[in-house]
Amino acid sequence: MDAQKSAGPDSGVVARERILRQWRRLDTRETEGAQRRRDRSLMELVPLVLGGLRLEERVMESQISQLWQQIIDPVLAKHSQPVGLVKGTLFVTVDSNVWLSEILRYRRSEILQRLQDAFGKNRIEKISFRLG
Repeated sequence: MDAQKSAGPDSGVVARERILRQWRRLDTRETEGAQRRRDRSLMELVPLVLGGLRLEERVMESQISQLWQQIIDPVLAKHSQPVGLVKGTLFVTVDSNVWLSEILRYRRSEILQRLQDAFGKNRIEKISFRLG
């Protein structure tokens, strides 16, 4: 009994694991260790989850939508609407082929320049117009 006390409180756990390995005829220490290594703290997971939500891009999308009427020519703004921002590319839907052609031929660079002046060139690098 004194030998068991001197071995410490973890000796019973170690002995139990050894007996289970012998009984199962399987050593799972390596896979259990791999499982423990994959565990992550909350501090590691929160930035990953928030990054996946693209919160910064969503805030920027909201700001662009709110200021769209003020930044863009009012006639063009009536026929177009920003719908998303992905990796620096702003996606805009246009309500007709006529307006899509007008924007692509004559106004694309002007619109991009105004948006970049308002929000920064690093945030809006390109603009893509689609019929929608």
